[in-house]
Amino acid sequence: MKRKMLAALMAAAMTASLTACGGGGSQTSETTAAAGGSETAAAGAETTASQQKTASAPSDGGFELALVTDLGTIDDKSFNQGAWEGLTKYAEENSISYKYYQPQEGTTDSYLETIGLAVEGGAKLVVCPGFLFEEPVYLAQDQYPDVHFILLDGEPHSGDYAEYRTNDNVMPILFKEDEAGFLAGYACVKDGYTKLGFMGGMAVPAVIRFGYGFIEGAEAAAAEMGISGLEVMYTYTGAFAATPEAQSMAASWYQNGTEVVFGCGGAVGNSVMAAAQEKGTKVVGVDVDQSFESETVITSAMKQLSNSVYSGIEDFYNGTFPGGSTSVFTVDNAGVGLPMETSKFNTFTQDDYDAIYKKLVAGEFELVQPSADNIDPTVDLTVSATTINYVE
Repeated sequence: MKRKMLAALMAAAMTASLTACGGGGSQTSETTAAAGGSETAAAGAETTASQQKTASAPSDGGFELALVTDLGTIDDKSFNQGAWEGLTKYAEENSISYKYYQPQEGTTDSYLETIGLAVEGGAKLVVCPGFLFEEPVYLAQDQYPDVHFILLDGEPHSGDYAEYRTNDNVMPILFKEDEAGFLAGYACVKDGYTKLGFMGGMAVPAVIRFGYGFIEGAEAAAAEMGISGLEVMYTYTGAFAATPEAQSMAASWYQNGTEVVFGCGGAVGNSVMAAAQEKGTKVVGVDVDQSFESETVITSAMKQLSNSVYSGIEDFYNGTFPGGSTSVFTVDNAGVGLPMETSKFNTFTQDDYDAIYKKLVAGEFELVQPSADNIDPTVDLTVSATTINYVE
């Protein structure tokens, strides 16, 4: 058994959380609204109704709630879309004006400039989805002390990582990825899959936690079912790109009997889906419901982005904004989970899901956590019921 040591990488990245945001495009995009009317928020047949709605602007023309996207769009089926849905849901329910802004470049300066446009446009609260906003929000929290920020999947820090600082006007949000991974692994084994794979992107904390949880969930289900022949292929590609190499590796796993692979790492998942389509096999998606990406996706280990943004905005208007410290979303506050309404399981039911979810909430499983002293992601994953092949 080979163990892949990641000390150099993890030392640089251990305190950061990483998302699987994708995106392209360089034009500034905005959702605007005139009093009493609305415009389509984003074009395309797949754009959801909640994305198409806009709120009426106040008489002074300002927009209280703002989302600054990364280079992707608000219908990216990832962090932008999840954050936008949470923002628009709260705004529509409470008749609050809102708007989104898209940077022209994927740089700290461009993100900070776009945040400035939102503030000039009247924003009282700005939502910034993804780790790429960690430095821009670090700067913006001082530059705009009267504006509040929700930072998804990251914590504010200086460009050189020398200082992590969260002011009272910032709510950083992180997620318990291991719990989402646990639910996915558990469900797969309960549904009859005993030959699993985990293909992560870069071996950074968020990805490692997904992997830890996936294996532990699979082992928990195997133990309940008396299965002793569980097999897992496990690797990190070292990047978040879709590559021929990643697709080829996934295809070889499937060819050798792997039934379902958790594609965890941005576009790495697209490589896994392409291989699964070719081989007629299955995939577990990540971060958001990726069932719309491919028929091969049987479920997704989700961060409930919409719920977390909605909750943060609600706290802001209730006067209980939890700024100054990081909020962690878990099974306890509906922060992670599986999209059972779109999952394609054969025998794993909603009742099964509800039962294991309650056990997680009750603390019946103690999940292993990677730390600065435990930088090898293969540690503590192997038990007697499981054969795990760590791939270099």
